[in-house]
Amino acid sequence: MPRILDGNRVRDEIKSELKPRIAALAALGRPPGLAVVLVGHNPASEIYVRNKIKTCHDLGIYSESIKPPDSISTEELLAIVDELNARADIDGILVQLPLPKQVDSKRILMAISPSKDVDGFHPFNVGALVAGLPAPRACTPAGIIELLKRNAIPISGARAVVVGRSDIVGKPVAMLLLHEHATVTICHSKTPDLAGVCREADILVAAIGRAAMVTGEFIKFGATVIDVGTNHIADRERVARIFRNSPERLAAFDKKGSLLVGDVDPIDVVEKAGAYSPVPGGVGPLTIAMLMVNTVASAERRTGIC
Repeated sequence: MPRILDGNRVRDEIKSELKPRIAALAALGRPPGLAVVLVGHNPASEIYVRNKIKTCHDLGIYSESIKPPDSISTEELLAIVDELNARADIDGILVQLPLPKQVDSKRILMAISPSKDVDGFHPFNVGALVAGLPAPRACTPAGIIELLKRNAIPISGARAVVVGRSDIVGKPVAMLLLHEHATVTICHSKTPDLAGVCREADILVAAIGRAAMVTGEFIKFGATVIDVGTNHIADRERVARIFRNSPERLAAFDKKGSLLVGDVDPIDVVEKAGAYSPVPGGVGPLTIAMLMVNTVASAERRTGIC
């Protein structure tokens, strides 16, 4: 049986390490502060924001949720961001995506002060990532590196293949792996012989956004497989096909009406991988944990602790 890379355990370790840093900041006058801007009523976004606010509360981080209507204009949202940039008690600003169609998302993300960009999306911080300079790192990629390191998965000298080239996961995780001295290949939908390239990987990161697309033919025996996928499947026949008619999984589907499935085939990965991150319970818990790390680090920089 392969090792399961438990993201919940690593998340809890990270949170425990943050608590004394948060206490030290509070002793200097105030705890770290995070502002989350949630536009409209996207159900998935509301769940994500609720979990982020709850984690802040658990750790003792001051949090503020700002909920403008989905009719807001780009200029109105820019005004909210400008106000948050100017506030001394806010160390991190997160604008929850996606935004309504009438809002220019790029202008909004560019308007966030790089020092408060705890998502790590601002071009200034992306440039710092490329140059290997200190700056907030994109949360999910940073969480992947923590998952690997805290499970003693060798990165230096490893062949790493990243399936997916998004600005949020694929590109930054490739750069982080490169900084850890892996040899990195980025694959995508136009890559010839995609399965063959993936089979060369000691570390395979699947972040393509297609449920169970990475099957056994993509996985070298004994490889470490990191599944970043969060695909909600509402088709019972498809769930039955992916999980090989598992009574347990079908019962879970019947109870919820949908099932969360990663980008990696959940049966094949158990048969081929040496270690893998499950969905759920793998990478997911670390995204919020790394958001907290970025918020605390921002507060430390702004107060001169580091």
